Amino acid sequence: MERNLLYKFFEGKASFEEEEAVRRWLESAPENWHLFLRERKLFDSISLLGDEKAMCSQKSKILRSLKSWKVEMWKVAAVVALVLALGSAYQFVKGGKNVVPMQSIYVPAGQRVNITLSDGTNVWLNARTRMLYPAVFDGPVRQVTIDGEAYFDVKKDEKKPFVVETNKCNMEVLGTKFNVDSYSEKEDFEVALMEGSVKVVSRRKANEALVLKPDNKVSLQMDGTLKIAPVDDYDLYRWKEGLICFKNKSFLSIMKELEEYFGTQIKVENKNVLEHSFTGKFRQSDGLDYALRVLQKDIAFVYERDDEHQIIYIR
Repeated sequence: MERNLLYKFFEGKASFEEEEAVRRWLESAPENWHLFLRERKLFDSISLLGDEKAMCSQKSKILRSLKSWKVEMWKVAAVVALVLALGSAYQFVKGGKNVVPMQSIYVPAGQRVNITLSDGTNVWLNARTRMLYPAVFDGPVRQVTIDGEAYFDVKKDEKKPFVVETNKCNMEVLGTKFNVDSYSEKEDFEVALMEGSVKVVSRRKANEALVLKPDNKVSLQMDGTLKIAPVDDYDLYRWKEGLICFKNKSFLSIMKELEEYFGTQIKVENKNVLEHSFTGKFRQSDGLDYALRVLQKDIAFVYERDDEHQIIYIR
């Protein structure tokens, strides 16, 4: 099988005849599956490295001024972690008559990743997010599993609904743009819809489901019910652009968000800072220290790092 045809298949740009040719090739010999998996891992690795190079290019002027080889090494290590995570968890599930390989990708703290699925659906994954998805969508439903935060721009296909599964709720769409926030270690769950429509089904309460309209969001209540509210701040979903945005948020909630994104524990010992709230934005690439220094301009506090235990103390 030609590599160009396989990559065209991975990108979702293959014709019906070309897709059938790939499927016949997969079924013709067991060793073809191993070659298929190897090429898919290589394809995704190249895509991830390409995205990282694009981000590095945009930040090249800043990095040159820093003159720090540690920054470059940290970025390279993050990309390597992404690639290793991508290839480390291959599973197999039945999809009709065929065996469909499942892929897993994990985004480390302080990073974000953009990938395109085999059907052309574009997905942004936020920090500490894991996604399980098939190498190809072979069946009546296109289904992925998310633990974390992701932004979906779903390729429309009326014959194959797109289903996003989390441990709290499931979402079903045909073609739409929406943001889902569902980390397994947190009770919070939210889906915000930008375009199209989304059917949200609670997994905690039987028969609890609703259809979401654009410019609205739905959250999961403690009793398992779903609650709709209008989207009042689209800046919150600009994380895929590399921004962390706040609108009239308390100091403690800002620390919590920075803590979760950068994967570092932050302990607030200065009670005076709890009286303040902020509106603004930080670039993810500027790092946690920059965000804290900006906040120090408005209120008096100092912070100390315990690098051994990965803790920051606000004093």
